[in-house]
Amino acid sequence: MAEHRVRVTQDSASRWRRRAGEYDTLAEALAAAEPGDTVTVRPGTFRENVLLDKPVTVVPAQGPGTVRIEPPSGVAITVTAAATVRDLVVEGGESSSPAVLVTGDQATPSFSGCRIETRSATGIEITAGARPTLRGCVIANPGGLGLRLRGEDTAAAFEDCEVAAAGQAGLAVLGGATAALDRCRIHHASGAGVLISDPGSAAELTGCEIYEIRGSGVQAEAQAGGRLVDCEIHRVTGNGLTLDGEAELVLTGCRVHDLPENGADLRGRARLSLANSTVRDFGRGALSIWDQGTEAVAESCQIHSSTGEYPALWVSDGARLTLTDCSLHDLPDALFVLDRDSAATAEGCSFSRIRSSAVSVSGGATVSLAACRMQETGTGLWFRDHGSGGLLTDCEISDVATGVIVTKGADPVLRDCTVRASTDAGVYVSAQGRGTFEDCRVSHGKGFGFHVIDGCRTQLIRCRAEQNERAGFEFSEPGPVAEGCTSDDVQATPTAVVPAGPGGPAGHGGPGGPGRPSGTGGPGGPGGGAGLGSGRGSGSGAPYGGADVPAPRTSQLASVGQLLAPSATASSAIAPIPDCRPADEALAELDSLVGLATVKQEVRTLIDLISVGRRRRQAGLKAPSLRRHLVFTGAPGTGKTTVARLYGEILASLGVLQLGHLVEVARVDLVGEHIGSTAIRTAAAFDRARGGVLFIDEAYALAPEDGARDFGREAIDTLVKLMEDHRDEVVVIVAGYTAEMERFLSANPGVSSRFSRTIRFPDYTADELLEIARAQCAEHEYALSEETERALLEHFGRLDRGPNFGNGRTARQVFETMIERHAVRIAHLADPSTEELQLLVPADLPVAPLP
Repeated sequence: MAEHRVRVTQDSASRWRRRAGEYDTLAEALAAAEPGDTVTVRPGTFRENVLLDKPVTVVPAQGPGTVRIEPPSGVAITVTAAATVRDLVVEGGESSSPAVLVTGDQATPSFSGCRIETRSATGIEITAGARPTLRGCVIANPGGLGLRLRGEDTAAAFEDCEVAAAGQAGLAVLGGATAALDRCRIHHASGAGVLISDPGSAAELTGCEIYEIRGSGVQAEAQAGGRLVDCEIHRVTGNGLTLDGEAELVLTGCRVHDLPENGADLRGRARLSLANSTVRDFGRGALSIWDQGTEAVAESCQIHSSTGEYPALWVSDGARLTLTDCSLHDLPDALFVLDRDSAATAEGCSFSRIRSSAVSVSGGATVSLAACRMQETGTGLWFRDHGSGGLLTDCEISDVATGVIVTKGADPVLRDCTVRASTDAGVYVSAQGRGTFEDCRVSHGKGFGFHVIDGCRTQLIRCRAEQNERAGFEFSEPGPVAEGCTSDDVQATPTAVVPAGPGGPAGHGGPGGPGRPSGTGGPGGPGGGAGLGSGRGSGSGAPYGGADVPAPRTSQLASVGQLLAPSATASSAIAPIPDCRPADEALAELDSLVGLATVKQEVRTLIDLISVGRRRRQAGLKAPSLRRHLVFTGAPGTGKTTVARLYGEILASLGVLQLGHLVEVARVDLVGEHIGSTAIRTAAAFDRARGGVLFIDEAYALAPEDGARDFGREAIDTLVKLMEDHRDEVVVIVAGYTAEMERFLSANPGVSSRFSRTIRFPDYTADELLEIARAQCAEHEYALSEETERALLEHFGRLDRGPNFGNGRTARQVFETMIERHAVRIAHLADPSTEELQLLVPADLPVAPLP
């Protein structure tokens, strides 16, 4: 092998040896080298087994790929010391041995730029306390494991490495070993991409990609643990993540997608934590959680775009799931919780575009949902059988077939929840279902608001039904208990409620209803979902979706007493919705405002449209589309806030808004200091205005002329989205100067379409300012002489009507100045009369006109 000369360069501190030497074999060169020396290898293939048992450096003389280590059998390279190996190609073919073995607690080598091409038992085996570092290395071993770490105190760090092929797992961490991978890729493995097993074993992956795996992306078992940050797992034939045997995985900022099976499958008391991660395009489920003690926690995650017909989240056999601020959309079913002791908790989550059920609870399982939103789903919530239930607070269900179904002895509690725009019943209870509904509201449905049949002992406490096409409350027979409930279709205190036949909503089977598609393994699903049958309850009641529409509710009330027992009549009485304040009173206050004739006419036109539309709906006719969101333009002090407050009260009295309160905000309340905070602030202000009016003063400040990178645009975009998602819950009024508001309306394509009506508030005339001053005097028990009124009128006529003119605010400021000057004048009188204490004279006017 004279042509394969190996040169040893003396880099050590020894003085008793020649400085360099050349050898025919690697073995000879390594034997002669001392710690710290560099072994430089000329190009060629070396068919020998290399042992690195001292801290030397081995490098090819002419760069990467020019030197190959290819022994006929056994381990190609064994490392037991802190050696450095760069840019070698290693080929091995021993099916019972690794191509590279790093072993022993003194083995802390560094590999960089190496390529392992082998059909060995393992590409690189790390064991017995070794702690190597690999950078930029590639391992291809279609005959066995890619990388394997075994044993306590064994650890390895991998940077920018790649497992390009593996006949088994790409990386196996076993027996208490630990691995850290940074920006690595593992692909084309025939086992798990990453396998972590045994107590104490752990792997931490950052910025890694795992794909084209014939098995699970990451498999953790037997009390092992792992952490993945900013990683991507996709195109695997098994689960994205498989956890069993008390294993634990933590994922932050990861993407798991394009899977034929589950995003994650958990069993055997395993635990999974997900934060800011996405699971999408899965064939079976996003998370399948099984067995007592098994738990998954997800925060700020996205779960969407199922390619199969299974529930995205499956919790059974006593497992638990916690969701916080998560979004689930474009799914056949979102969350199924089955079996006694199984439980799911969700807070601040959204469920949208769910073909069948957003949440289904059966087999004695329970759920706890707070501040969750369900939109565009078949069924919002379905509690299916005895023992199934839970607590739901402040949840919103909209644009659904049926909002809430309670059947077969299920008994949930719902508080402060809203169901809006259901095509069938908002709440449907049958077949000995129970349920307690406190302070819940059902509105704008095409069926009944609350529909309880079969004499179910449902409790309805302070519930409210508005603008439901068939009726607000429908009970087929005695059983339900209603306390303090109100409905807008009840014109006078009724003696009872109207019975209906026991027919159920279209697409929802009664007891023993249609099952899910073959292979799902879940409880029966609602009709109308993808692949589901349709079913109707039987009986004499008109089915949902049929052509027969019952007579108006008021015409049926008279015969109720003959059909129900007196006790049921008393306990289930529904009252009319009480007015916050009669609309006439609020309109009278609006009329009493000084000036604003055109404003008053615009508001009255809107109110007339709403009133007539409501009557048309009650008559079974289509109502005109309402444009409730408004733009108020004009100078400050022209009464915009006052009119907005009265407008909200009037809409509440008409049943259009639930509360009618006013929430006034400006730019400082909506725009945050950093990315993301503006959307949070805007959503919080919108939530405070739910049921009332959100009044944004000086709204043009959200769209400054030079604000290309201004966060105000984010507030506008967020507001437009919220107005669309909750269009029946909040009226938004934006106000500001006329010219500046034109810029605001052009800031977002959706703004002008949502604010299609503008009301202009003109400046007050001098006579109107005098009238405001008179009102101030009357309110505070002062009086104006005729001379004073003439002087005031002249004063108001001389005021500068520039951009800073305050209108009504100016009139109030003038009045406050007058009473201050009056006090100074009267204070010098020894015994002023009552008339002198009240009368304002021309001398009390401001010396110069206020701006």
